Amino acid sequence: MGADGKLVRDRIPEIIRASGAEPITYRAESAEYRRRLRDKLLEEVDEFLTADGATAVEELADILEVVYALAVDLGTTRDHLETTRATKATERGSFTDRVVWTGVR
Repeated sequence: MGADGKLVRDRIPEIIRASGAEPITYRAESAEYRRRLRDKLLEEVDEFLTADGATAVEELADILEVVYALAVDLGTTRDHLETTRATKATERGSFTDRVVWTGVR
């Protein structure tokens, strides 16, 4: 890990302490937190894209955790995010039919 550090899950310092080490941490201010959440989203998406079948679901769960944190940071809730997703799915569909658009005639 670089000197700049990285955003980690809330219990990671506790887990590090339980292993006998003392973590060096600080609490990010709002702007830094927002930036680091976006960086974390990219990191988790990259991990998902390179995951094998055994770890892909775990990586998706990590993405979802970051998405939930981003929603809260944007002033919304998981429920509102889900309502927004469901509305878009009703209005525009989802991705279950595997439709690939190649243009118009």
